[in-house]
Amino acid sequence: MIRKAAASEGTELEWFKSSYSSSSDGEDCVEVAATPRTIHIRDSKTPEGSRLGVTPRTWDAFVSYAASH
Repeated sequence: MIRKAAASEGTELEWFKSSYSSSSDGEDCVEVAATPRTIHIRDSKTPEGSRLGVTPRTWDAFVSYAASH
């Protein structure tokens, strides 16, 4: 996966989205910001909306599962 930094929202988190995201306008994507204890996940279309936080272990399991299916 190639990551590109998302536009800054003035927060302390550094958001990334995959260059593999595909849509007609290129803006439909899930963005991720990692901290030592939490992987933060949000919808790029609504960056000020709800966010999901998971542990790094949970994120690793998700990515491994997604890559194998």
